[in-house]
Order: sequence, then structure tokens, then C-alpha cells
Amino acid sequence: LIRFSSSSSLRLKMVSFKVSVVSTSPIDGQKPGTSGLRKKASFRFRACDIFEIMFAANVDALVRQHGDALVKVFKQPNYLENFVQATFNALTPEKVKGATLVVSGDGRYYSEEAIQIIIKLAAANGVRRVWVGQNSLLSTPAVSAVIRERVGDDGSKATGAFILTASHNPGGPTEDFGIKYNMENGGPAPESITDKIYENTKTIKEYPIAEDLPSVDISAVGITSFEGPDGKFDVEVFDSADDYVKLMKTIFDFESIKKLLSSPKFTFCYDALHGVAGAYAHRIFVEELGAQESSLLNCTPKKDFGGGHPDPNLTYAKELVARMGLSKTDDGVEPPEFGAAADGDADRNMILGKRFFVTPSDSVAIIAANAVGAIPYFSSGLKGVARSMPTSAALDVVAKNLNLKFFEVPTGWKFFGNLMDAGMCSVCGEESFGTGSDHIREKDGIWAVLAWLSILAHKNKETLDGNAKLVTVEDIVRQHWATYGRHYYTRYDYENVDAGAAKELMGLLVKLQSSLPEVNKIVKEIHPEVANVASADEFEYKDPVDGSVSKHQGIRYLFEDGSRLVFRLSGTGSEGATIRLYIEQYEKDAAKTGRDSQDALSPLVDVALTLSKMQEFTGRSAPTVIT
Repeated sequence: LIRFSSSSSLRLKMVSFKVSVVSTSPIDGQKPGTSGLRKKASFRFRACDIFEIMFAANVDALVRQHGDALVKVFKQPNYLENFVQATFNALTPEKVKGATLVVSGDGRYYSEEAIQIIIKLAAANGVRRVWVGQNSLLSTPAVSAVIRERVGDDGSKATGAFILTASHNPGGPTEDFGIKYNMENGGPAPESITDKIYENTKTIKEYPIAEDLPSVDISAVGITSFEGPDGKFDVEVFDSADDYVKLMKTIFDFESIKKLLSSPKFTFCYDALHGVAGAYAHRIFVEELGAQESSLLNCTPKKDFGGGHPDPNLTYAKELVARMGLSKTDDGVEPPEFGAAADGDADRNMILGKRFFVTPSDSVAIIAANAVGAIPYFSSGLKGVARSMPTSAALDVVAKNLNLKFFEVPTGWKFFGNLMDAGMCSVCGEESFGTGSDHIREKDGIWAVLAWLSILAHKNKETLDGNAKLVTVEDIVRQHWATYGRHYYTRYDYENVDAGAAKELMGLLVKLQSSLPEVNKIVKEIHPEVANVASADEFEYKDPVDGSVSKHQGIRYLFEDGSRLVFRLSGTGSEGATIRLYIEQYEKDAAKTGRDSQDALSPLVDVALTLSKMQEFTGRSAPTVIT
């Protein structure tokens, strides 16, 4: 074994490792989605276990014992090994033998153990080197950046990555763990690869592993070298933030943002929800941009995200929401001018102004509308813009006004990636708090925050030094509505609905599309003031890059005034289905863009629930979640 650090060239005697082959058998349920393979621990404490712990002499030992059982899905024998080997087997030989792979994640529970296992599997499969973020930490956007941008001292470039994350889902012994593979373009593996992975998991019989390979210290930056049957094998641990920060500084005018953050008129708050974004927050916002340390909330990454749910929305980012003056109680403290939050792996974001919430659909539209003037990376213009189908049409209106190429794609970041690889899209987003650009091939939460700070800096370049009033987040949004109109928007989720009933509901909606006069008759009987339905369909997407066709992506009712109803079905397994209803009311009269969102949407909500016979099919008088 040879260990190099950034300050030492000491050589120790190299340790050789052997490769053994372990017999295994397929494990059910290892089908990866666009976000990889995710599992939630199904084991829970029994009452007798709780009493045993309460009265045990050695509580710590018992908790460790039960904690091991609680992650039985990923920690069961061969579970992780099978999936990783199935992935190696799905890749072409040059992407494995002699290749460089990134292995890191959001630092959630079990990540460190999983990384050591993947290192041993990589060594046995002939991988030349593995790059690991210090302390196992790399945000999902940073992994994409590392694949695309990082060059090793020997000129090596990564051909892919295993990312250990379950995104915005909770972490800890009783919570979620996940793994996904990203390709050489920095984006998630396409279906052609994930389908091969799944097929391999159903037939796998063995995997090679370097069981005698010593565990690598991933807490210290440096290179650890080994010698194996295929030659030299290196594990390089590198600073988690360096490559990502370097990339951000090529995109944004840091000096302009720094001037904004240093102004006494402007106050700032960022909440990492104890996710991996904390590994970047201090470096970017405090060290590079001069923000106060006190402006950072929950920016220490934790394996269990501090016991919270790392999902950046008004429900789970409670501390930030309260600080921004959006909670039901008022503590009398003046809120900051700008606030933002990230999810567990830092690819999602929430943007807030003082007592003001910016919807994700509005956020991507506003970024696109202001990008050329405010962000140096886009100074030569945008190649095009794109949104997921359920996301509001706010971006469409911007694209039309600015004469930009526009694409409406199914849910899934891979569709944006295809457009970006072909040079057809610069900025994109989705309603589920995801925003990004073609600098990488993942959505990027910190990028979105820096984009908003850039817009604020640009709008305030004449106000920071004088007595003029600060242009606020709310000012920017309301001016956008005055220019482009407002898309009032909400999402209703009906979770764990009977799968059969959910399919019947969707069938009814498809059937109704064959007779729009009948649909419009129903609409007028419910609310005469609601516009007529102009068209209706099941969304189908033909990728302009590779020609692939994605069918049955959601049922749409498109109204003459630009409003929309969208119905999507997901999760039709034994535990039931989730029906997602997206309701969007377009208002282009500037005098009517300041209405309460619930009031503006109320007529269309009534139409949607009546038209779909939601209560009749689901037995629910209200949705499980309203976003």
C-alpha cells in the first residue's frame, strides 16, 4: 500500500490484493428508476425490543444491534454487491477495465460502508482508479461536475460514477438509502443502461471482489495505491468542494454577488437541512462571497439529516420558513431579504423572499428571462429552454416573448440531458423544486441560488450605494407577472389509492377526451366563468435528439385561456397508487396577478375534482398533500 497526501511523497511498501469470486443469486426488486435504486428500511422496533432497550444495562450495544437490522435491505448479504456488479456488467468494457470512477454521495447513513464495498468491487473488476469526495461527500451536482470537468494529475478523466443518495428522502438506520449510476456526460444512466442493469440483477450468479483490500481512509485528502492482478489500482480522496466551486466561478460574477451580500440593505439566509449542501455552503457563501456565518442554517452534514426530512419546501424547511416570516407565528424579528434551502443531495432548491414564496415554476421562468443580462455564462444568449410537462407554462411564455427554442419533456432529468448534449437547451426546470442549466447534467440547487443572487445583484447595481430602495425578490416576481402574466399553480397528491380505482379514474379522463363538447358542458355547469377546453390528450414525447418515444406521460386538458389540468398516475404496485393532479390558471391581466392563489384556483379545482369524479373513485374528500 502506498499513501500519498498533498504534503507528502512518502512511499510505503505496496500491498498486493487478490481477487476472489463469490457465488450469489438474484435478489428481487432491484429495478432502478431514473433516480436509481432506492429502498426504505422495512424493519421497525417491536414493543419487546423497545422494553429490552429501556431496561438494558448496555443500551448502546443493543441500539447498534437493532440498528444493523434496521437497514436490512441494503445491508443484507450480496444486496449492494449484486447491484454494483450488475451495473459493471451492463457497461461496455472500456468503461470498466482501466477506467476512472467516482464514488461518493450525500453522506447519509451506510454511505461510508457502501463506499468501501464498491471500492473492493471496482478493484476486482479491473477499474484503474476510484475518486472519492472527502468524508464520502459529493453533492449530486458536484458529481456531475467532477465527471465533466476534473482531470487527474496523470490526465485521467472519469467515465462514470456511483452516487449514494436517496435525494430528498430521510436518512438514518430506519430510513432511506439509494444508489444510482451516472454516465460519462455527467447525467443519469439512460433506460437502455438501467434496463440492462435490471436484467443482470435477475440472472447474476457471481461477482469478483478484492476482499483482502484494506479499508481506505476517506477522511483525509490523498492517494492510496494498491497492486492487483490487473496492475496498479488507486483510490484518490479529494476535496469535495474544489471542482464545483471552480466551475461556479466560471459561470457567475462572484464579485457582483459579493457586493450585494456586503450591502447593509441586503440580508441572506441559507438552509442546507443538514444535507451535503453544507459541505459547499461555507466555502461558497462565507469564504468566497463574504456572507456572515450566522446566515447559514443546518449546514453541518449529518448521516440522519439531524432527524429531519431534507426536502426543501414550506412543510419541511420549517426553521427557514419561520426566519423568512412565512410561518403562522410572528416572532417580531425582521426577516432577511433572501432565503433558500437545499435537499439531501443538494440538487433541489427552494427560493424565498421576505415573507414571499417563489414557486419552482416561476423560478425557472424568471431565471430564463434574466439570464443573459445577469449571468456571464449566458451573455451570448440562450440555446433554448425546457420544462417537465407538469411544470407550469410560465417558461413557455418567456420563450415565446424572447423567441427561444422551447421543449416540453416528460418527468425525468435525462430528457433535459439529451437536449443539452445536442446543444439545444441552456436552462431547464421542473415543478418539484428542480432547476438547472447545461453546465452539468443534473439539476443543481446551489446553482439556482447563485442565479437568483446574480439577478438580484444585477437589478440592484444602481441601488446598493445610494438611498434608493432595494429591488427585492417580491419586486422581481411581481414585475415578471406584470410582463408575462401569472400562472397560479398547485399540485394535489392522493397517495396510496386503490390501484384499480386509480386506473378507472384515468380511463374515464381518457374517454372524456373523445368528446370535448361534453367536457365543456360539464365545465360550464360547474363554473360558467371557466374558459372552454381547447384540446385534450395523453402526453407523448418524441425526443428530437434520439427519436425515442415516451408514451402515456399524463393526461392533459388545455383551456382556451392558457390554463391547464394535468393528471398523472404513479406507483401502481401492491401498496396502491398515487394520483397527482396539477392545476394551473393563467392570468395575463396585470391588475389580477396579485390575487390569493387559492382564490384564483378555486373554480378550476372544482372543475378538476368534478370532471375526474375524484371522491367517487378514491373515497377521499381531500388530497393527502397539497403543494
